Amino acid sequence: MQYTKTDDAHLNEIYLDGQTLYESNFLALKQDIVRLPDGKTATREFIKHSGTVMIVPILHDGRVLMERQYRYPLSCVMIEFPAGKLNYQEGSRECAQRELYEETGYHSNEFIYLTRIHPVISYSTEYIDLYLARNLTPGEPRPDDGEFLEIISVELVQLYEWIRSGKVSDVKTIIGAFWLEKILAGIWPEDSTPTEYPRRKSDH
Repeated sequence: MQYTKTDDAHLNEIYLDGQTLYESNFLALKQDIVRLPDGKTATREFIKHSGTVMIVPILHDGRVLMERQYRYPLSCVMIEFPAGKLNYQEGSRECAQRELYEETGYHSNEFIYLTRIHPVISYSTEYIDLYLARNLTPGEPRPDDGEFLEIISVELVQLYEWIRSGKVSDVKTIIGAFWLEKILAGIWPEDSTPTEYPRRKSDH
């Protein structure tokens, strides 16, 4: 089914007013008042986030680089692909190169844009740009202060079994793994064109 933005008018919510309830260098908690399609008003609370990148680093032998990291909100160690938050005025490709080097020590001269995902559309503006990294050169990682990671290399068969069994449950990692599977099978092209998304008035 094909449609244009004008087809969404009967579903759109219109920003009327808003305030910031909390703000840090990591995120902001917003509260907006919107007009609904039926003319009534409602309150929308959400997290404003500057965006993230995730890298799917594939080694020459076909294994992928992954990380084991303790995630405090879930109180457990998660297995995931390298990822990190964009700095102010930093492009997503630049961020991907920086994060891969800082977290794993590896450099790459081949970053391929895959897609953009929105992991929590009901309460956050966060997006994650996914990249495939090839032609990796090892080096010494330089994690951020207070960041503790264990770098592992994983066979794809093992990764997909971990996903099937629930050992890997991080949504961005699962999407990246299945995107890689499609690329290696020749089903999807390696390079995609980023999609443009509209901004809310409260973003200006």
